[in-house]
Amino acid sequence: MLDASFLEAEDSDPHVSLAVGAVSIIEGPAPVYSELVSAFGERAQSIPRCTQKLHTLPFDLGAPGWVDDPHFDISHHVHHVALPEPGDDAELFSMVAYIMEQRLDRERPLWECWVIEGLPEGRWATLIKIHHCIADGIATAQMLAKLSDDGAGETFAGNIRAAQQTAPSILSLLRPRLNPVSWMGDVWRATVAATSAAEHAVVGAAELTARVLSADQDSSLNGPVTRMRRYSAALVDLSVMKEVCRDFDVTLNDVALAAITSSYRTMLLSRGESPGSHALRTLVPVSMRSADHFDVTDNRVSAMLPLLPVDEPDPVKQLEIVHRRLTEAKGSGQREGAGAVVAAAGNLPFALSAWAIRLLTRLPQKSVTALATNVPGPRGRQRVLGRDVVEILPIPPIALHLRTGIAMVSYADRFSFGITADFDSAPDVDALARGIEDAVRCLAKVNRKR
Repeated sequence: MLDASFLEAEDSDPHVSLAVGAVSIIEGPAPVYSELVSAFGERAQSIPRCTQKLHTLPFDLGAPGWVDDPHFDISHHVHHVALPEPGDDAELFSMVAYIMEQRLDRERPLWECWVIEGLPEGRWATLIKIHHCIADGIATAQMLAKLSDDGAGETFAGNIRAAQQTAPSILSLLRPRLNPVSWMGDVWRATVAATSAAEHAVVGAAELTARVLSADQDSSLNGPVTRMRRYSAALVDLSVMKEVCRDFDVTLNDVALAAITSSYRTMLLSRGESPGSHALRTLVPVSMRSADHFDVTDNRVSAMLPLLPVDEPDPVKQLEIVHRRLTEAKGSGQREGAGAVVAAAGNLPFALSAWAIRLLTRLPQKSVTALATNVPGPRGRQRVLGRDVVEILPIPPIALHLRTGIAMVSYADRFSFGITADFDSAPDVDALARGIEDAVRCLAKVNRKR
């Protein structure tokens, strides 16, 4: 149901394209185009979704499925463009925005690869674009890795909470033992644990619902969007981020969200707005993917809705508040509650669920103003046809009246922020990117003075 919801949300707003993507900046010289097409065509065969297309039923009688495309042709999916001189970030980001604002053709497998030449220093890039109905962030990263020379290797995804959970199943707890008293004790503990988890999810779902229905502070970050997009990116050293984590005893996600908070505060002030305490309710997707499902291509995410403290001017206090609020959100059951809602929707007749999604996505909402999603990337450097991948820049979509969206990815020794924004309402997207970099540097500088 979660996969199909991205199709329904896209259908509800003609101004959005719900594709996700990533730009890989690669050392030159670029290979011969035909050689690249041939290599990607061969590698795509090992990824089922790359050669499958949507199969839908009339009148929403059932959820869409995937069928092999009998006419699959790699030339429909790999395209070749060159940047105008000087080929710097401005030209690259403009090209990325243009490509991502176009919807994918649902008559074919829902992905594209754009080979982009003309970057400075003889470099080139690939932009892989995949519809969100196919995969979430971690699954998308796995797909992209399979298009590289070495395939999907070790990733930072093993560090996420869901991947590390090894809770025993109820069936294992109910395994018969020789001592009936001990067996009955296991049954009781399993029942109590299941009841406690259900209560936790119900409380979390209620909290999420209350926050979605609340009318938070009006903000220029929220409102209708146009068809056109802007894109920008921020790049920092992963070692600097980890140093801040150690010195303040926080997580990498805490540091990233604190940097985003600081930059949004600066943006709102520059727009003449007062960043109040309820100005930045943020949708933070949370992976529900266990380690043994990294290779499964689908969406397995839940969500939290923390308030980022844009009303706080001090960067250290911002970080402390972000850490506290995320810890509270994790403990409140928001993650489990959102997952329970999605699971419950999956048990409804698809026609009813599809109708509900279309209705809800058409309604204007003012409670959530930003998206911030963190995707663990490859630990080691990737190569494409023998060339080193220097940077990976993530590309999130925007929808649901969110005029900006930020995706983050850790890759080797780098941490990057990719920002998608509505063209008309967010002309200052580059300033938002620079503000993130400045905020990380500021926190690192505070560390050295401590």
